[in-house]
Formats: sequence, C-alpha cells, structure tokens
Amino acid sequence: MKKIISFFLRKVPRKYLQHFSHIVLKMVGVFYQGNNVTCPINGKSYRKFLPYGRLRPRPNALCPDSLSLERHRLLWLYLRAKTDFFTAKKEVLHIAPELCFMKKFEELHGEAYITADLESPLAKVKMDVHRIPFEENTFDVVFCNHVMEHVTDDIKAMSEIRRVLRPGGWAILQIPLFYPLKETTYEDTSITDPKEREIAFGQDDHVRMYGKDYPERLRQAGFRVKEDNFIQELKEEEVKRYALPKDEVIYFCEK
Repeated sequence: MKKIISFFLRKVPRKYLQHFSHIVLKMVGVFYQGNNVTCPINGKSYRKFLPYGRLRPRPNALCPDSLSLERHRLLWLYLRAKTDFFTAKKEVLHIAPELCFMKKFEELHGEAYITADLESPLAKVKMDVHRIPFEENTFDVVFCNHVMEHVTDDIKAMSEIRRVLRPGGWAILQIPLFYPLKETTYEDTSITDPKEREIAFGQDDHVRMYGKDYPERLRQAGFRVKEDNFIQELKEEEVKRYALPKDEVIYFCEK
C-alpha cells in the first residue's frame, strides 16, 4: 500500500487525484475497520490509518474516508478548541481547499463559504493567490494551507490574503516543515528542474524550503502572528487516538 500511494502521489497531478482518490480509498477503508484510531472530522474509527507520502510514506497518516491527514485532524481540533469557527457564521475563503473539510465547512457557513484554487476541479472560484479577485475587507476567515511553498512570491500572496480579510479577521497559513529547520528560508529561482527542486526544497513542485523565519515572513506581510503549540495542550492518548503530528505549530495570523 505504501508503494502504491507513493506512486500515485508522485506521478498523477493533484487535480486528477481529486476526481477519484476519495472513491477508491473509501473502498480500501473497508479493510481497515477497527477501533484503534479515530478521525475527529467524520467520527469514524479504524484499526489504523493508511500510509501517506511521496518519498517516505508516513505510517498511520491518511483517513481512508474523510481523506484527512495528521495536520488536518489537528487543525479541526484546534478550530473547535480555540476559535468560534463552529459556533458563529463566518465569511470564509478556503484557498486550495482540502476535501476532508469542504462538505463540513459548507454545512456550517453555507454560501458564505468560498473555495478557490488555480487548478482544483473542486473549487468554486479559479484564482491566482497573487491576485485574489475579491475586495479588501471581505472575509472573516481565510484558510490557505501548504500553498506558500509553491507560489512565486509568497510575501505578495500573504499580503493579498491579509488585504481581503476584515479587521479582526484571521487566517491559518500552514506550510510543510522539514526538520531540522534551517535558520532562514531557502529559495533559489535558478533551480527549475523537478529533480533538483525535490532535492533542494523537499518536493519537485516546491520553490522554497521554509526555515525558522516563516513567522517573520508572515509579519512582513502585515499579520500579527501567534505560533500556537496546541499539540502540547492535548493528552497523549488524544495524540495517539487521532494520530496527530507531534511537531506541527499552528500559525494563527490576525489582521
């Protein structure tokens, strides 16, 4: 299973995977029935989650039904514990929307929940994050996870997200972190070969590898940033039950 998932992640573009992967994995999930781990997003339990990753698949990572990964399950718990996202109606922009969240978020916020992406067939709006086609002060919340490592100008993209947020609004902008973290973000526009990018930036479609200065880049775009180690507040049995990432910091960005 590790090799199969790794092959598809490496060889099939994301926009095509989004068409059929959830159907196939739901069928696979029948063989993972059990009660050792639970996805908090859909409440379903399994003996273990599926492996996931392009190069070195992580064990116990992917929920076969919701398609949540470790970081998605942590973010769901964070939103419930630390925000009013589930209790107050919000105008929400979800950039590069994760399938595990979309139906749930739309049920919560209805037509005020807008999904956007440059390529995704699942998104309502086709959009370049460098030029967000909404007026300033439009949204209460913006989600944009695992996108900044792909874009040409991340500070510009962050600034656009801040622009469309209302004063007092907030965004969560997660990125992949490769440990041990570099002191500063590494980027080199002369590296264009996919294989060389994979070596330099951790994935063949990344254009930078973020370091310890990521929060400062967010502040440079104008955000007030809270680096929340929410995972440290959870009990060990919760971390195990939900198969959560132990080194994920939530970047909570306010306007």
